[in-house]
This record gives sequence, C-alpha cells and structure tokens, in this order.
Amino acid sequence: MKKKIRLILVSALALVFYGSAYSQGCCSGGAGSPIAGGAATGVLQKDQMEVSSNYQFIRSNKFRTQNRDTVALFDNLSSKYLFSRVDYGISERLTMSVATGYYLNKALVEIGQTDTISSSGMGDLILFPRVDVFNKRKNNWRTEITLGLGLKIPIGSHNDSNLIFSHPLIGDVYAIAPPTVQTTNGSMDMMFYTFIYHAYPKKKLRFFANSLYVKKGFNSLGEKFGDYASLGLFAGKTLFMKLGLTAQVKGEWVGQMEAAKNISLASYNIDPASTGSKKIFFVPQISFTQKSLTLYVTSEIPLYQNLVGVQVSSQYQFTTGLTYRFFAKKPSLGEVKGIKISDKI
Repeated sequence: MKKKIRLILVSALALVFYGSAYSQGCCSGGAGSPIAGGAATGVLQKDQMEVSSNYQFIRSNKFRTQNRDTVALFDNLSSKYLFSRVDYGISERLTMSVATGYYLNKALVEIGQTDTISSSGMGDLILFPRVDVFNKRKNNWRTEITLGLGLKIPIGSHNDSNLIFSHPLIGDVYAIAPPTVQTTNGSMDMMFYTFIYHAYPKKKLRFFANSLYVKKGFNSLGEKFGDYASLGLFAGKTLFMKLGLTAQVKGEWVGQMEAAKNISLASYNIDPASTGSKKIFFVPQISFTQKSLTLYVTSEIPLYQNLVGVQVSSQYQFTTGLTYRFFAKKPSLGEVKGIKISDKI
C-alpha cells in the first residue's frame, strides 16, 4: 500500500512540474552561435599567436510571438559566460584556432518564485582551422578572403537534472532541466565560415564581412537543435593610433528543432513549434590597443526579431574582452606583413 501511495505521489509531482517546465522549454537554448567576442578574424602571420578571452553577460525578461510582444512565461533568463581562444599561424595562409567556454551561471527564474533553475560548467570545445584563399594589396588598399571549416565538440552536460521535490516518504524527485539552462546542446556540430576584408591602411579605415553556418547534429537524447546561420557587415576606423571604433549590422537565422525517430521532445520539456527565429542586430564595438594588447567592449542591440511560436526574445547582451598577439618565433624581415592588431579589431 505504501509503495502505491509513493508511486502516486511521485507521478503527481512529476506531472505538476511537467506542466510548468514545458512552457520554460519553449526557448530551446543552445541554438545560437558558439563563437563569442571580437569583431571578425582572418589569418595570422606565420608563427604568430593570438590569445583571447572575454566575459559575456546575457539577460532577458521579454517574450515574443513572431515580431509582437506577448505574455511572459517566466520571470527572466540570464547567463554569465567566459570564452577563451588560442590561435596559431601555421603558415602565411593557414591559422589553427582552439577555443572553449565556461558558464559561470545559466539561470531561469520562474514567475512569482525566488528559486531558480540553474547550471554551470564547461560548454564546447571548438577546433577551427582557417585558410587565406585570396590576398592582394596595393599602395593604399588591401583585400583578403578567408575560409574556415570547424568542429564543435560538446564537453559539458546537456542532460542535467534539477531537484524539484524532497520528502521523507518518497525521497528526492528530479526532472531534466530545460534546454535554456544546459551548458551545451550535446551534439557534434560542423561550422562553415567565410571572412572578407578590405582595408585602407593609410586612412586606418576598414570594411569587412563574415558569415557563419553551424550544421547541428543529434545529441544522445535524440534532440537536434536548429541549424544556425549569421551574416555580419562591418565598418571600422582607428583614431589616435590606439582607439578603434567598429559598427556591425548582423543578421541571424535559427532553424526549428527536430527529434530522432520515436523520440518525443515533449518528454524533455520542449515545444518544437516554439523554436526557430530570424533576428537583426546593431553591434557597436570600442577597442583600445596598447602595443600587442587590445581591450574591447561590445553590445548587441536588437533591431528586429521574428520568433516562431512563443519564445524569450533577445534583450541585453554585453561582452568585454582582452586580445594579445605575439610571435612564438621571431619572424624574418621578409615575413612581416606590417599589420597591427588594431587593423582587424
């Protein structure tokens, strides 16, 4: 009899939590770009290294259906993220990049409650080689085209659970956390990258563009987060030899989630009808360079958002970081291209 009562209580609690958490899963986190910080990147010089680290803060309490505001399904969603990257110039045309990220905190606060559903930990390992396929210069201008093919490998957890109830009679009851607070989507993803750079070094003026497409795979739960695509258009100017100003207009597209055969996303608190989006951002960046060290601050300001179903929208995003370039081996005079770190940041 006690076993039957315990089973009924556990089932009832799970159903109560499911009714709440299902609405939280509408946002389907982990669908965005795995690369954070900086404006855009081509290739380094031979034996040159770049070490970069940044802190990114994101918070939102706004919900949308298509391009209209709608009733919030929870109080707010936030994340604090550290991203680090090391690049090495293998040759004049080939640069290898290794990057990873760590979430200090990803938190979801429900309406009318002080408790949060949260997680922290490693995100993904990114292996990202880039090849310079075109590079031409004249006296007053320079043009570069770079292509990249990367691999994103999950090293964090995508199936963390949260304690939802504890009682001496029935014990602890856990449920899988919404995707919005997992530190990775858990899938092996391919990344395709293009970078086009055109600069007037004497005028300290530069224009560039980059595009990124992330082809998502299925994770161990049978979830496939929507593919990600972005296109960024940049204009930058260096003032007083040290101060860099860059303006970017960025468009993003995220596809809808899919489930493997015989898998129901509802069992993971996900409504696939409320996944996928199209967004346009204005991204100003200011940087200060002292020799080989650059400090930069940037923010993403949403201009347009069209969200499928009901989802949390982009609201506040700030990034600040440091970039340091140096030569692992001293280059010969003929190998130096004469490009300062501020030229591409």
